[in-house]
Amino acid sequence: MTSPSETPAERAADLQDERLVRTEGLRGAVLAFRQRVRGGDLGSLPVIIGLVVICVIFQILNPNFLSANNLVNLTLQCAAVGTISIGIVLVLLLGQIDLSVGSVSGLAAAILGVGLTQLKWPVALAVIVALVVGAAIGYLYGLLFTRFGVPSFVITLAGLLAFLGLQLKVLGPNGSINLPYDSWIVQFAQATFLPPWAAYALAVIAAAALFLSDYSRSRRRRKAGLSTGALSVMLLKAVLLLILLLLAVSYLATDRGLGAMFLLFVVLVVVMNYFLTRTKWGRSVFAVGGSVEAARRAGIRVNRVYISVFILTSTFAALGGLLASARLTSASLSSGGGDTNLNAIAAAVIGGTSLFGGRGSAWSALLGILVIQSISSGLTLLNLDSSIRYMITGAVLLLAVIIDSLSRRSRASHGQA
Repeated sequence: MTSPSETPAERAADLQDERLVRTEGLRGAVLAFRQRVRGGDLGSLPVIIGLVVICVIFQILNPNFLSANNLVNLTLQCAAVGTISIGIVLVLLLGQIDLSVGSVSGLAAAILGVGLTQLKWPVALAVIVALVVGAAIGYLYGLLFTRFGVPSFVITLAGLLAFLGLQLKVLGPNGSINLPYDSWIVQFAQATFLPPWAAYALAVIAAAALFLSDYSRSRRRRKAGLSTGALSVMLLKAVLLLILLLLAVSYLATDRGLGAMFLLFVVLVVVMNYFLTRTKWGRSVFAVGGSVEAARRAGIRVNRVYISVFILTSTFAALGGLLASARLTSASLSSGGGDTNLNAIAAAVIGGTSLFGGRGSAWSALLGILVIQSISSGLTLLNLDSSIRYMITGAVLLLAVIIDSLSRRSRASHGQA
């Protein structure tokens, strides 16, 4: 089923690609990919190339960059801000923004700390309360946006200040709370790693799931009388993914292995990618981001889409705050502060989500945060201070926006804007 936000030119391009894949197999898939790139549909290609270049440069400058120990640490550093960035991807797909995710994550961390140490709540209760507060904040944003027409920039900027103040109020005069190290959330974030057999099993399951998903989609299209992709291409994609995952798992297993917190982040990315690409709600998000008026005329309940996305964005921010505080074993005035806000937004944009709405993927959060944390890790190994990191991250963000803008122009010139 095509997305309501697709133009006739985009649907024609999709059909042409599918015919190439069906008639020429792997060669057709390569030709279709080349045609899309020439038409300005770059997808995740720039960020993948950038990530490879970053890894090569830092490995040359410091051979420890690609060591198993450093990569395990890097994945753990990605999880918290990456989770927040998933919500940023969603709100950017609508062509909106949320500037308060850092404050919301800090408030969630404060609720967790106070709940565990002062109110003596069970960990599960503290986590649930923090997530519910995050969802309630998103619902408030959605109501203000849909009922009163207040720009999301203004709403979330006000939220940034208000919830930062509430975070300070919750933390109290001390301003810092140490979390119990033996609590399961701290152990989950710091010391829980998958045994090798479980990681290998997940790699096989992921590859099998990719093949079954592609095959199921092909069968549905065949029954509907539509063109389908070649079976050889589906198998090749699954095999390549399996090889890549097995190599990654085996290498990380030489150190501590795959962290449970990073696995949770990846699972959230996969789940949100499924909802965005395979459900009516996901197609509605892209439709609203592409053209609000066209989506409304197509019968989509635009206000409900906006409210649901704001709720998810704030909930992911709260969850990211919980993960960050658990990893640091503390909730303090700095929780959710510093560069948390900017890194979450930068990760979504660098990962390939358009600032103009209607284009992006849940995978943008994963790719973008890998780029940002790779830069941070590499510069740390080179003993360079944070000033250099900020400047390089800013340059990469600007480059990502320039590429997005040029890509839009190219698509417009090919009738696919």
